[in-house]
Amino acid sequence: MRKGVTPSAACLSALALCVGMAPAASAAAPKEPPPGRITIQVLSMNGSGCPPHTAAVAAAEDNTAFTVTYSEHTAQAGGNSSPADQRKFCQLDLGVHVPQGFTYAIAGTDYRGYAKLADGASGLVRAVYYHQGVSRTTSVSHTIHGKYSKSWQFTDRNPVAELVWKPCGEDRNFHIDAELRVDEGTSKPEETSFISFDSTDSRFGTVYHFEWKQCPGH
Repeated sequence: MRKGVTPSAACLSALALCVGMAPAASAAAPKEPPPGRITIQVLSMNGSGCPPHTAAVAAAEDNTAFTVTYSEHTAQAGGNSSPADQRKFCQLDLGVHVPQGFTYAIAGTDYRGYAKLADGASGLVRAVYYHQGVSRTTSVSHTIHGKYSKSWQFTDRNPVAELVWKPCGEDRNFHIDAELRVDEGTSKPEETSFISFDSTDSRFGTVYHFEWKQCPGH
């Protein structure tokens, strides 16, 4: 497991990870999601895992989360794969606009996908996300070992007392770096192994859960 700049306690189960970060802003007591609608747009996407127009974002109607989906984010190794296929990454720059007087942090994430890994091979899921101009980041990774052939899911949750908040009253883009890797390990060279983010249904993309607070003075 890898964590952000400021480490804290973490709890790990078979397919669930809880991580924390140090607080970065003060605000009033936790609030329900703000009224009105938040808007999120993809300002840019770069990387071998997200060619143009292959990643999308959608905010939940109740303002509790947003979902990122990828349509071509798959890493593979073995068989006829090239060395470049073994690592795929995507860097997203998101414009997140929230109602005046509110700020947000990411309370947790749900990662979902599918993997087919030969005996002896392994797949890595790694993600980093942060607010523009804020030095603290969250960086977590999960490894799946072959033989494996089914859907996977990892859930990260950040304790409320240790969240990193967008500075109140400032427009800050939100950055997401998502990476997939496959290591052939001791698998047979002719066997192809792969790991992918699931994008067959937008409800099952990577979900980022909001935590909301009202800014001081509002």
